Amino acid sequence: MIEPDLNRIWVYLSASPLLGLTMTLVAYSLAHRLYIRSDSNPLLNPVVTSVTALILFLLATDTSYDDYFDGAQFVHFLLGPATVALAIPLYQQFNKLKQVWLPVTVALVTGVVVGAFSSVAVARLLGASLETQLSLAPKSVTAPVGMAISEQIGGLPSLTAALVVVTGIIGAVIGSKLFDLIGIRDDSVKGIAMGMTSHGIGTARAFQVSAQMGAFSGLAMALSAFLYSVFLPWLLSITGVLG
Repeated sequence: MIEPDLNRIWVYLSASPLLGLTMTLVAYSLAHRLYIRSDSNPLLNPVVTSVTALILFLLATDTSYDDYFDGAQFVHFLLGPATVALAIPLYQQFNKLKQVWLPVTVALVTGVVVGAFSSVAVARLLGASLETQLSLAPKSVTAPVGMAISEQIGGLPSLTAALVVVTGIIGAVIGSKLFDLIGIRDDSVKGIAMGMTSHGIGTARAFQVSAQMGAFSGLAMALSAFLYSVFLPWLLSITGVLG
């Protein structure tokens, strides 16, 4: 009796936009539970685990991404309000921010310049095409902004989106261990570094460490997106990357 009931549920869900939303929530819930049970092992970051599970699910059920996104787009919509909500923990750290605004500003400007040009330089040394180099330049910006920048400067937005996700996952997985390895203890410094390099996924990981780290990561993510969108095309032009 159970098997026919499950079949009817699957037939209903597979024909409904609810499929993408349901599978996204289930995958992340299970991934988060696994992450907690592993004592917050960064290798089992719930974003990494849930993304992997969803990819395997779509392949196993032969479900197209478009069909999946019909339902999952509701979660995508919530990214906007979630980003705006980062202002709340940042406001709670406002006194700390007033004390460190100058080093934060210098770090952000330096990070944008070094982050963009180091990736372009490495790609060029390895023989990548100009289009690939330009797709790499905004890899440390949150996906919607990075894709828009990539299209503007002549890169491939789809490639940039993939690179943004990979960059965020790598930062979320190794960031905390790397800070411990090089002896960084200040959560505000950790947050700036995480948000500037690993954007939204890194910020989610930062909030798991501490509210202060998450607040400064959210600040760095937002300001980095602004600096990249305003200055990156100009910097690439004056340095001759765009010819």
